[in-house]
Parts: sequence; structure tokens; C-alpha cells
Amino acid sequence: MFTEVNGKPVCLVCQQQVSVLKEYNIRRHYETQHGEKYNSFHGELRKQKLNEMMARLKKQQSVFTRSREASDAAVKASYLIASQIAMASKPYSDGEFIKNCLLTAAEIVCPEKRHAFANISLTRNTVADRISELSADLDHQLKRKVGSFVAFSVAIDESTDITDVAQLAIFIRGVDKTLNVTEEFLELVPMIDTTTAEDIFSSVVGALDRVGADWSRAVSLATDGAPSMIGKKAGVVTKFRDKVQAANGGGNFWTFHCILHQEALCSKSLRMDHVMEVVVRTVNFIRARGLNHRQFDSFLSDCNIIHGVPYHTNVRWLSRGAVLKRFFDLRDEIGQFMEKKGKPVKELQCHLWLQDLAFMVDITEHLNILNKMLQGRKKIITQYYDSIRAFKLKLGLWETQVASGDPAHFPCLKDMCAASVNSDVKRYKEKISGLLMEFEKRFQVFSELETDFAVFRSPFTVKASDLPVAMQLEIIDLQCDVELKDRFASVSLDTFYKYLLPGYPTLTALAAKTLSMFGTTYLCEQVFSLMNINKTKLRSKLTHKHLNEILKLAASQDMMPHIDALVQDKRCQVSRANSKQDE
Repeated sequence: MFTEVNGKPVCLVCQQQVSVLKEYNIRRHYETQHGEKYNSFHGELRKQKLNEMMARLKKQQSVFTRSREASDAAVKASYLIASQIAMASKPYSDGEFIKNCLLTAAEIVCPEKRHAFANISLTRNTVADRISELSADLDHQLKRKVGSFVAFSVAIDESTDITDVAQLAIFIRGVDKTLNVTEEFLELVPMIDTTTAEDIFSSVVGALDRVGADWSRAVSLATDGAPSMIGKKAGVVTKFRDKVQAANGGGNFWTFHCILHQEALCSKSLRMDHVMEVVVRTVNFIRARGLNHRQFDSFLSDCNIIHGVPYHTNVRWLSRGAVLKRFFDLRDEIGQFMEKKGKPVKELQCHLWLQDLAFMVDITEHLNILNKMLQGRKKIITQYYDSIRAFKLKLGLWETQVASGDPAHFPCLKDMCAASVNSDVKRYKEKISGLLMEFEKRFQVFSELETDFAVFRSPFTVKASDLPVAMQLEIIDLQCDVELKDRFASVSLDTFYKYLLPGYPTLTALAAKTLSMFGTTYLCEQVFSLMNINKTKLRSKLTHKHLNEILKLAASQDMMPHIDALVQDKRCQVSRANSKQDE
């Protein structure tokens, strides 16, 4: 009258375990405990009794199993909902609101399941704990990945939150020995006191050391280009380079001033302030006062125009292009409205000024297209290089065309010139030349890396004799491999170099370094947007620890928390309020 459960003999009568699975132990237990009662059962009667006892044991086991499964399901649901709250940048207290919604829906849709929903703990403290545990799990995963990096780069940027605390955002992008790329948010470090280069550098070092980064494998650093970042004598870049080169024996280390910031700075070299001043002043007059704004929108509505003019914001990369385009399209309506208000815009009557406005609209539109191409996650540094190189070639073409009086790629300017007999397009040649010179000056780091980029982008077309000696033989072997040449034409660059493992160590090392490079601080800007959504006037008391944990979940790209593993360490905790409701 025994059965085996988890490797242990269990008595079907008293359901006690026998320590050792041996006939002597089992027989002794039966004869001393149950022999007198059950020796009288024989044949079919004994078999029937055994089946009844076995069924009773299985029923008890199923009750415990269902209870455990229900408990695990409730805990898992609380983790998943807490994760959604963090990724949606919602307050912790929204957990209780979500639970009330679930209970209300359960009472209508499935009343018999209401108790299961009531067991999901979503109190403010529980949601905070769940998010902390999910964030810690992502942190452990990142530490393991960082330990496997053969090359990595860092992107840093600094901004101020709603409470005037400077926050330093740090991202890491690394490549392991199989050339898999990991690009993840590392940490948001609060700068409570000063924000000198030494303070920022110490924060970055602390964050990298915490995850166990090997400094000898650092490849590059991308910053926003602030003076404290790029100072030649005591800037963060200089300190970072010195530390890396001390670890790797003086090897190469590259620094990038965020390409998006550089592009925005290049656009300022146009020096068309006489246009922007009038546009901003007029737009501010319309938008600053509610009455003017309402009247202008009503005026546009009468003209069957839906959209008005937006504010101009310097810190938003695409703002200037949007404002100029709307102003140009609505120039007649704006002129009439300003006349009615007794604030005539005389420049709208000047054809030369309107030509300058049209030129600004067109060139800013081209710059905005470039800006959008440079945005995005998981871009390879050579993609930025190709976009910048293409734009410089376009500037050269436009310079030549405008010098000959042909505004072919400037549609607004072309329309303005067609409407006037005395139009002078050639005077914009100097503007385009100045913009081209600014691009050449600000992106010199790309020219230093041009050879490496050429090999990485087109390994089958470069000349072996033009390359370093250590790479020449590998390039020749690669260029003679027909199968790899076919693969190169059919897969992406990052995927192609995985096929070179392990036979091309020099080329794959170059690929690892190139794939690990950051070109912009775009990801940092995204994190600051998330920071401002989470830490508002209504949530200004959100602690730095909780803010960091929320952002780790919200900014995570490839890593996902191991929720099932976390559930194993937890059991459902029914809140006191829910227990009272059930009673």
C-alpha cells in the first residue's frame, strides 16, 4: 500500500514518507502501523481499497498544485502590470486603479474568477517593489553581458530635471566575441552638487566599474560637446582617454561630439538672423496672447486652413524648419492679420526678404531631412558617415547650381524667383559655401577613420596594398572567397562579419570596434524625455533610485526581465484591503 512521490515511498493509508526506498523499511512500516486493519483485505476488495486511497492522494496533490499555480499566476500578473506601468511612465498608485478596473470587469464577465483577480497585489508599495526587482534583474543581465564584451563604447549627456538636479545619462554599446551588439541604458546618475568635468568623469567611472567594464576594451566616447565634456586639458574626454590608454597600453581611442548636435550647430552658420528675427517676433505676437491666437485660428478657419503656426523652440532640432515652412505657406494670411492688428510686417512686402525667407525654408528642410536620417537606435557609425558625406556632396552640387543661377533643388526659392523679374539667386552661393566649410570643419574625426570605415563597408573593393600590413593577407583571402562575397551581397553588415569568425581575426576585431561605436547621444535625449514625463511637478518627490529603476525598464532595448525566475521566489500576497472586500 505504497506509492512513489518525488523519489520517496509514501504510505497510501497515513500518507507518511518512509526515509529509504527498501522492502524491509516499507514492510516494517506496514506491519507495525496498518497490518491488523488491512490484512483482512484480499483480492478485488484489496485492489478497490488501494484505488480509493490512490485517488484520494491524487486529489490532495492536485489541490496543492492548483493553489500554487494560482499563486504564481497572481504574482506573475503583478510583475507584468508593474512593468507596463513603468514603461508607460505612470505613477505607482495607478496599480490600485488598474486592480479596481480588473475587479469591476471580472464581476461582469467572469464572476467565478473574481477571487483570482483579487489576489493580484497592486498596491503602491508592491508596484514599487516589483519595479525595483525587475530593474535589478536587468542590471544583473547587463553585468553578465558587459563581462563578455571584446569592445565597447559609451555615450553620455547631461540635463536638468524638474527639481533643478543635474542628471547624467549613460549608455553603453558593446560587442561580444560572436559579434552580437548590445546597446543598453546603463544608469542615470544624479549630480547633486557641481557638474565639473571631474564630477562627471567620476560618475561615469563609478557606473562602468559597477558593471565590471574592462577599460582596456573601450573604443570611443560620445558626448554632447559641452565645454566640461570636451575641454582639451581637463575635460571628461581627456580624462576618459587617459584612463583607457593607461589600460590598453596607449592604443587608439576615439571621441565623438554628437553628430546631431554638430549638424544643428552647422545650420547656425547660415547667419540669416534678419529672417529668423522677423519670423519669431511675428509668431510670438500671434501665439503669446490667447486672444490673438484664437482670432488668428478663427481667421484661418474662415480661409479653410486647418493648421496655424507653431512656436519656435531652439532646443528642438526640427522646430525651426516647421516654423519657417508654416510661416512661408501662410505669409499672405499672416500679413493680413497683422495689418488688422495694427502691427504690419513690412518685410512681407519686400521681395528680397521673401527670397531670403524662401531660401531659409528650403535649406532648413534639407537639414531637417538629414537630421531625421541621423536619428534612431542601433545605427552603425558608418551609416552616419555615409549620410554626412552624401550631404556634403549635395552642398557641393547646390553651390555649383546656385552660382549659375539655377535653384533646382530649392522649390520655394524657385517659385519666388519665377514670380519676380529681378531675382538674384547667385547671392546664396556664399551661404552654401559657408555651410559646406562648417560641415568639413566639424566632422574631421570621420576623415581620420575613413580607411577603417572603407574596409568595414566595402571589404571586397578596397586595395590590399593601401591597408595596414596586419590586414593585407586577410583581405586578399576574403576577396577571393566567392561564397563570402555572395553572402556580403545578401545580408546586413553586422550579420556578414559573423560569417568571418574565427578565420579572420584582424577583420573581425575591426568590425567589433566599428560596431561598438556611438555616433550620437540620441539615446540620452530619449531618456531625458522619459525623465521629464516621469518626474513632473506632480511627482517631483520621486526619488533618484526609483527614477533610475523606472528608466531602466522604459529604456531597455533588447533585454527582458526574467519574470518566471522572479516568480519562483515569490508567493501571492493578498492586500489587507482586498481581504476585507472578500469577507
